[in-house]
Amino acid sequence: MTWWSTGVRWDAGTGRPVLGWRGDTGAGRERELRYGEVLGFRAVGARRCAGVWRGGRWVDCAEAAVLGARTTRAQCPQCARLDRVRSVAADTYVDDPRPYRVYLAWFGDGLVKVGITRVERGSARLLEQGAVAFAWLGSGPLMAARRTEELLRAALGVPDRIPYDRKRAVRAELPAVEVRAGVLREVHRVAVGLPGWPESLQRAAECVVVDHGGVFGLAGLPPATAVVTELRDGGVVRGTLLAAAGPDLHLLVNSNSNSNKPSISTGAVVVVDGRLMAGWELVRDDGDNGHGGEGGVVSVPVRDVSAVQGGLF
Repeated sequence: MTWWSTGVRWDAGTGRPVLGWRGDTGAGRERELRYGEVLGFRAVGARRCAGVWRGGRWVDCAEAAVLGARTTRAQCPQCARLDRVRSVAADTYVDDPRPYRVYLAWFGDGLVKVGITRVERGSARLLEQGAVAFAWLGSGPLMAARRTEELLRAALGVPDRIPYDRKRAVRAELPAVEVRAGVLREVHRVAVGLPGWPESLQRAAECVVVDHGGVFGLAGLPPATAVVTELRDGGVVRGTLLAAAGPDLHLLVNSNSNSNKPSISTGAVVVVDGRLMAGWELVRDDGDNGHGGEGGVVSVPVRDVSAVQGGLF
């Protein structure tokens, strides 16, 4: 059986990142990722649409569509439309009877956003986004949560989305836990004191800050040197997993046989966006397949994000 990657997912129950896979029959499986272990894989063939997740299994793409290597969505336009038919994010499921929470999320200095998530999902949405710290603001029906979200965005002057490039840029230079908690508490205080909240949304009685720095493995994380921009047939990525935040995997590469110039130096930290992995058949690469590199190798295109060079490989 062939197994296709579905990318990186966070298990809210264990607070651990996992790699997901789907088989030819639509069945899924997962592998928990652990910091300090070597993660190595090689892409095979072409990147294909993941299909649609329905009833606990993957339903194949009707077109068996081939996807571009640089897109972060592992679905063709048709499957993406089917997936969003009942999507809260796309405002196509406004009659959802389940309760929702409004949250504040902090990703780094100056990077705060407001969002909503289903109560039953717990902190999974915050882990998926790579929120370094967060606090709940209140809970209630979907439309009340949505109206509160819009109210707070406008009043607080915070965005609805923060690009991953900005999150990565500050991830290795975060202030202390107490400092980021203090920022969230102050924004929380202002938010719950604003007028105009829907009556059906219950405000949080107190600000309880949850910090994901330890869960993500961010303590002592070196700055990223490069970010993988795409996978290719035969391309290899291998390194020691230092940290994970949202879909991003931070790998320490101890050596390199990259054909792109200039090459990645010894001790580089390369970020792999797990969304780019979805849709590929990925096979294990432990260094015994002719790709060289005792500790790691990156033979796919990357973008330099170091403070010194700031250019493109």
